Amino acid sequence: MWSQNHWQHSVYGNNDPSQRLSRYADIFNTVEGNTTFYATPSITQAKIWRAAVNQDFRFTFKLPKHITHELKLHNAGPALTQFFSVMAPLLDVTGMWKIQLPASFGPQHLPVLAQFLTQVPQGLTYGVEVRHPAFFAKGDAERDLNRLLISHQCNRIIMDTRPVFAAPPTSEAVIDAHQKKPKVPVHAIATAQHPVVRFIGHPQAEANVHFFQNWLKKLPLWIAQGKQPYLFIHTPDNHHAPQLAVDLYRLLQQQLIDSPTPLNDINLLAQHQDATAQMGFDL
Repeated sequence: MWSQNHWQHSVYGNNDPSQRLSRYADIFNTVEGNTTFYATPSITQAKIWRAAVNQDFRFTFKLPKHITHELKLHNAGPALTQFFSVMAPLLDVTGMWKIQLPASFGPQHLPVLAQFLTQVPQGLTYGVEVRHPAFFAKGDAERDLNRLLISHQCNRIIMDTRPVFAAPPTSEAVIDAHQKKPKVPVHAIATAQHPVVRFIGHPQAEANVHFFQNWLKKLPLWIAQGKQPYLFIHTPDNHHAPQLAVDLYRLLQQQLIDSPTPLNDINLLAQHQDATAQMGFDL
């Protein structure tokens, strides 16, 4: 998610493409590494990524779809060993390993997930993203899932797709997002110390303020409880995700201005500051 050609003027400037991750890490302190879902990188590439970021930066990498969608977590030992062997250079700067499960992974599969969580390398931080409707129905299935995650100190990844589904399907990007993103309720529960929020934004920047209001309450509450949430901001095509991320971050920064853990300032490239200021946010 850090290599986007449309971020040239807001994030990268005139830097060489090989410097994009380093420049991204100068602004933001975490990133979703979606590339590992589709293919495991070489160990050489893993070392390059590690060299590009400082000690305080945190990747979050998805486990390969071969493990989560093809094997469906069954007999995944050899694949896990191979994956984590390649990713070893990044262990110290990876904040979370994400287990994204398909919508077909339902309540009857929870014993498989329980067994899988005993097979992954221990001592690391994991997050699970589910998409089966039963896990959002506030019934026995959801309670069983949450209890399982709590017992393994595993974080539940929270998808907030309300903003993008509030947008009319009048552009190719929004239509694509409506087809690919899950339309599920937002259950803001922290099952471990690092709750994850994936906020899929509305294409009209100012419309996102309304949907972000609850997070302006929940995120400071989690922080006050000693948790360290992860917040990832998307837009339908991600072209303007950096600008939206900075603006929503500043709203959160205002909420935490008098807290023991205030947020540092972050800024995009200078030529984008005026455009950001005109997006309708009262910052």
